[in-house]
Order: sequence, then C-alpha cells, then structure tokens
Amino acid sequence: MDRETLERAAQRGIISQQQLQELMVFSAAEDSDQPAGEEQLRFIRNFGDIFITLGVLFVTFSIAAMRLSQFEWLIPAALFLGAAEWLVRIRRLALPGIAILISTLYFLSKALGISQFDTAALQFLTLSGCSLLFYLRYRMPFSLLPVAAGLVAAIISSIGVDILKHQLLFSALGIAVFLVAMSFDARDRKRQLRSSDCGFWLHLLAAPLIVHGMMTTLLFSDAGVLDAGTNREIALLLFFILFLLTALFVDRRAMLVSSLSYAIYAIFKVVSSNVLDGNNLPLMIFIGFGVFIVLFGTYWYKLRRLIFGAIRGSWPARFVPEL
Repeated sequence: MDRETLERAAQRGIISQQQLQELMVFSAAEDSDQPAGEEQLRFIRNFGDIFITLGVLFVTFSIAAMRLSQFEWLIPAALFLGAAEWLVRIRRLALPGIAILISTLYFLSKALGISQFDTAALQFLTLSGCSLLFYLRYRMPFSLLPVAAGLVAAIISSIGVDILKHQLLFSALGIAVFLVAMSFDARDRKRQLRSSDCGFWLHLLAAPLIVHGMMTTLLFSDAGVLDAGTNREIALLLFFILFLLTALFVDRRAMLVSSLSYAIYAIFKVVSSNVLDGNNLPLMIFIGFGVFIVLFGTYWYKLRRLIFGAIRGSWPARFVPEL
C-alpha cells in the first residue's frame, strides 16, 4: 500500500495520523534495499497519471490558441480550478495537478496582461499569491515552486535592466531559495513526508539561479585574474566541483542537472587550451563526462559516506539525510 493511499485513509478517519506516521516508518524500515534519503518522484504513480496529464495539456493548448479578451481568460482559469477540485483534492493526482496549476497560472497571466517583464512586478506577485493559495488548498508540494519563482521574478522585474550588470544577484536569490528548501529538508531527513517533496521542487528552482549567476559572472567577467590564460575556465571547474559536493552533501541529485551544461563548457575550454586539442575532442569530452555522471550516480551513497563520513556528527550533518 503506497503513501497516497495511507494519507487518504487518514483523511477519512480510518487510521489516525499517529498510525500513519508509524506505518510510514515501518514501511521504510522494511525496505532494506532503499537507501535512506533517496529522492523519489512521488508526483507520478502510473501511466494513468501521464494519460490524464496529456488530456489536460491538450485542453490547455487548445484554449491558448483561442482569441479571448483579457478578462475572458479568467473563464478557463476558473474551469481549471474546478478540475483541480476533482483531480487534485478528491483523486489526489499530483502530475495532472502540476499541469492544471501551470495552465491556470498561464491563463491568469493573460488576464493580468503581462506584456513587458520590466513592468510586471505586481503581476508576478499576484501569480505567486495565487500559487500560495493553491498550495494551502491542495497541499501540493509543486505549488511552492511557482510561489518562489513569482517572488524571484517580481524582484528581478523591480530591479529592471540593471540586473544584467549584476548577475550575482541571481545567485543571491538562488541561495535564498536554497536555504528555504533546506529548511523543508531538515524537517524530513529520511525523505518520507511532504516536507522533502517541497524541498525537492525548491531545489530545482534554486540550482539554476545559483549556477546562472556564478557562471555568467565567471564567463563574462572583464576584470581581474580571470582574464589570464585558463584561469577563467579553471574557476568554472572549481565552482562546479564545489556545487557538486554541495549537492552530494545535501543528497539532492536534482541540483546537478542545471550545472551540467556549464560544466561541459568549462571542461571543453580547459582541455582545448592544451596540446590535446583535436577534431574529436568535443565528442571525447562528452563521452568522458557522460561516463563520469554514470559512475557518480551509481556510487552516489558510497561517495557520500566516503567524502563526508568524517563529519557525520557535526552541526551541518543535522540538517541532511544520514551520512
């Protein structure tokens, strides 16, 4: 019996919340092949979820192709919220719920008349508030991603074009989202409850913000030691290594996805500056990096214990899954 079924049983009073927690702990203990802290894609259960989601997207794209006035876009938004009551609140379908929320936010953005990014701070705050209401109503962890994304977009919009001169602000915003994600992770170090799912989605937003700000600053910096020789590319590699170790420590593979493209570029730049350059060099770099990802993913937990085992009892280790 999966977790969603147990949660529905608890909501109907068949079992108590205390019994629900005890059953989850017992199930985790029985599953000896499942490492503690493993990231699970709990927003999809079977092909039926995908099938329903495709239907939602079909309706969304069809409506998006229609010519509606600004306020007429509120009609499909209201209809999709009605669908959320059925599919998300009653049926507890997460993946279709994600599609419904994204579609609803799209229709609301058309109703709000967002035309230029630099003048849409209030509209982004409105969309963020709507996502928060969606989370409070349905407790769907994905809802926190558009909540945070709307706040970040509102801040960037209020700053305007000056943000292009200060790319590190993206990293600062990403770090803020990362800390919020860690606050959710710290509540559920065994990754069994809703808190860890909330942290997962926030990490997906935080990682590209951090990586974008740091990488664009390093790539396009015109001052300092980064202009000398391969120092710029070496700095990129050092940042990626630090980012990789951070993802390994907090046990979030999702954080690495957004940094892979930048890492491939950095490796290519470093190697191509040496005498090993050749026609097949880019392909060899991609092959080598792919092998590295496979090996790193395969031995994720062994490497995690090997690298961070010495700090198992330290203060930072209290906020992450067991080392």
